[in-house]
Amino acid sequence: MARIDLIDEADHPELEELVGRIKQGRRGSLINVYRLLLNNPAIAETWFQHLNAVRWKTGLSGRLREILIIRIGWMLKIAYIMRQHIPKLALADGLDEVDCAALQEEGLSTRFSEAERAALAYCEAMTREVHVRDDIFAELARFYAPAEILDITVLVGTYNMHGRVLAALDLDLEPAP
Repeated sequence: MARIDLIDEADHPELEELVGRIKQGRRGSLINVYRLLLNNPAIAETWFQHLNAVRWKTGLSGRLREILIIRIGWMLKIAYIMRQHIPKLALADGLDEVDCAALQEEGLSTRFSEAERAALAYCEAMTREVHVRDDIFAELARFYAPAEILDITVLVGTYNMHGRVLAALDLDLEPAP
């Protein structure tokens, strides 16, 4: 059970406009992460805008984005991220269930391309050690342009923040579909 109350939109008509924007950007639903964040509407709004930019307004492929998000979810043991991304979002972006399972294993699976493995190594270094060794960065830079490296870095940093907030506040999973 979440450590702080989830906001019920029916009890907060003053949030109608913001809730409407969030629902519009979330395929009509107000998921628990936003019900949690609505305890501070300014944070809920900026979080929503930031996550949308990180996920939809970069040069990264949906496949790479989901690979990195799912790997972070497994590394941080964040069930909420896993439930949101597997299988629905992952499948829509070209991963199958075996790919998703491979992302929970240690090591870089040959199921992924050389470029994807470089991004995964970078993601793991950012998540585990924070400081990325030069050799890991150099391997990433072999495959990705500076703007893509920035997009990967911000995505990984954002989902590390996202996961840590969800874990610290013990956010409830969405009901199973």
